[in-house]
Amino acid sequence: MKYARLTREQLEEMQQEFINFLATQSITAEEWKDIKTNQPDVAEKEIDVFSDLIWEGVLNKVEYLEHFSKQQIFLFQITTATINLIAVKVENEAIDITTHEGYNWLRTNLMDDAVNIYTSTKAISEDRNKDIFALIKQGANITKGDLYKYFAEIVKG
Repeated sequence: MKYARLTREQLEEMQQEFINFLATQSITAEEWKDIKTNQPDVAEKEIDVFSDLIWEGVLNKVEYLEHFSKQQIFLFQITTATINLIAVKVENEAIDITTHEGYNWLRTNLMDDAVNIYTSTKAISEDRNKDIFALIKQGANITKGDLYKYFAEIVKG
């Protein structure tokens, strides 16, 4: 398995897609029941293959990621060749930007001495999707990039 198995909830939400996936493998509903009962290891492998296919489809479309922690925001822009990072660090441990109050503090105090903004660019490896998935495993979320674009304008300044 290249990525991660979809959760039971995710599989339930994608039931029709999974049925279509089984159909492409010429597996009927009756055969699937039989496989689950009599060949659970084969059933597990089918679910793993399906999960990887879904992850590939999702990861192929990713352009932006965000990761928040108490004092930092990591904003990623993924291009065909690079991963561009804008990192925002609050140097005041009393501020927790994962809370509503802390985030509002950051919004109104962006130019405060306690706020540092860094940028970085890294070349994407041969496996772009694996790079993206590694960031997601570390806690990043896929976004439309509004926050990245906002901070990109500030950095350009």
